[in-house]
Amino acid sequence: MRAADLVLHSPTGRRLALWTGLGAAALALTSLAAFSKDHALMINASPSLPYWAIWLDRGALPQRGEIILFDPPASPLLERHFGKKPKPFGKKVSGMPGDVVIEKDRSFFVNGRKVAVAKRASRFGEPLALGPTGVVPQGCYFVSTAHKDGFDSRYAAIGWICAKRILGVGRPIL
Repeated sequence: MRAADLVLHSPTGRRLALWTGLGAAALALTSLAAFSKDHALMINASPSLPYWAIWLDRGALPQRGEIILFDPPASPLLERHFGKKPKPFGKKVSGMPGDVVIEKDRSFFVNGRKVAVAKRASRFGEPLALGPTGVVPQGCYFVSTAHKDGFDSRYAAIGWICAKRILGVGRPIL
C-alpha cells in the first residue's frame, strides 16, 4: 500500500483531508466575497446601449467614452417611466470635469463635438426640460448615448452625474 492510501484510509488521514478541504473552501469563499464587493455582472434591459451584459468595476474612475453605471436621481418623470425604484442606468461618459457643454437647437455639444440631440417630449407626451450646460463640475460627468430615446444628461431630470450616484465603470462583455 502506498503512503497516500494509508493516510486516506486512517481516521486521522480522513480528518486531515476534511479539514484541508474545508479550509480551502473557506479561503475560496472569502476571496469570492472580497471580489464581489468590487465587481458585479449587470444585465442591460434598455435599448439605449447596444450591450446586454456589462461587467461593473466599482471604484474605477470613469474616462471619456467609457460606460458608467449610476443610480438615477428621483423625480416624478423618472418614477412614471421607470417605477419608484428604478434600476441603475448605464450611459457613456461624454463630458469630463472641466469640459464645456453647450446646447443649440436641442443639440448638445461637449468641447464643440456633438454628442446628443434632445427630444421635446417623452413617449407619454410629457415635455422634456433640457439638461445642464456650462463647465462640467469637479466630480461630475455629462453622460449620453447615441440612441434617440436615451434618457441621460441631455435632460434636466438626469443632469450631471456626480460621484455619489456613480456605482462604477461598466465594461461591455456581451
